[in-house]
Amino acid sequence: MLKTNLCGIKLKNPTILASGILGVTKDIIGRIGKNGAGAVTLKSLCHEERNGNPNPAMIAFEEGFLNSVGLSGQGINNAAKDFKRLDNLSVPIIGSIFGYKIEHFGKVAKKMASLKPAMIEVNISCPNLDYKNPFFADTELTKKITRIVKKNSKKIPVSVKLSPSVYNIAEIAKAAEKAGADAITAINTPTGMVIDINARRPILSKKKGGISGPALKPIAVRCVYEIYEAVKIPIIGTGGITYGKDAIEMIMAGATAVGIGTGIYYRGMDVFSKVCKEMEAWMKKNKVKNLDEIKGIAHR
Repeated sequence: MLKTNLCGIKLKNPTILASGILGVTKDIIGRIGKNGAGAVTLKSLCHEERNGNPNPAMIAFEEGFLNSVGLSGQGINNAAKDFKRLDNLSVPIIGSIFGYKIEHFGKVAKKMASLKPAMIEVNISCPNLDYKNPFFADTELTKKITRIVKKNSKKIPVSVKLSPSVYNIAEIAKAAEKAGADAITAINTPTGMVIDINARRPILSKKKGGISGPALKPIAVRCVYEIYEAVKIPIIGTGGITYGKDAIEMIMAGATAVGIGTGIYYRGMDVFSKVCKEMEAWMKKNKVKNLDEIKGIAHR
C-alpha cells in the first residue's frame, strides 16, 4: 500500500529521515530504519570539518523550532572512514552534501558517490551560511552546481534541496531539472527570529535561525504544489510533517516521498511507523489502494 519508487530506489514506504536530524552514525541509522523509515538522509557534509555556530543555536517556540546550528559536522573524509560504504546498511541512504564554493560541491559529490549511497542530496539552501550571493536564489548558480554534482555522482540519482526564501521556487526547480537533477527536495528552512523580551535581544547567537516544525508545513505544501506544476521529476516534500494526515497532504500537493525531521521531537523516533500506520488507516477508510492514486490530486 505504501511502497514507493523514488528515482528507481524501492522504498518500503515514503517516509524519509530529513537531513540534519540524527543521521550521523551507523547505529542511529539502524535504529531509524527499525522504527519504520523508508530511507535515511545523512547530516549534510562538506569538504572539511565544521564546528558550526556558537550556542544558543536552537530554541523551541509555539509551533516549531528555530535553529542556527550552521551545518556542523565531521566532513566527508571522516565520514568516509566511519561508513566506508552506504549500500550495505539496513535502509537506503541519501548522502547530503554542501559547499562554500561551486567547486566544493564537485569534490564532495565525488567522495560521497564512492560510498555508494542510494541518492545524493545537494544542499544549496542552508539559511545559516553567510553567502554573499546565495546559491539557492540564482537559477544559473543552481544549474552550475547541479551539473558539477551530476558529473561527479557516478550515475547515482541527485536531488537538489531548495529554499522557500525566493520569489519563484518553481523557476529554481526548473533550472535544477534542466541541469540534470533527478529529483527535488522541498524545502529547507526559511529564517525567523525570536526575541527574549526580558533580555531585550534575540535569543539565538546568530540572531536569525531556520524555522522548522508545524509552522513550516503550509509553506512547504505550497512550495511542493508550485514545483509539481513546473517539473516532471519527483519531489521529496519536507517541512512540518508530524502525522499521517500531513504526509497525505504533502503527497496530494505532488510529493513522491516525505521528509520527517522535527516530528521525532514531537512523537519519538518511531514517528515513521506511526505516520505510516495513520496513512494506511486513512487510505483504507477512503478506499485508496496506493499512493499514486492521490499523488498530485490537489491539482485536478
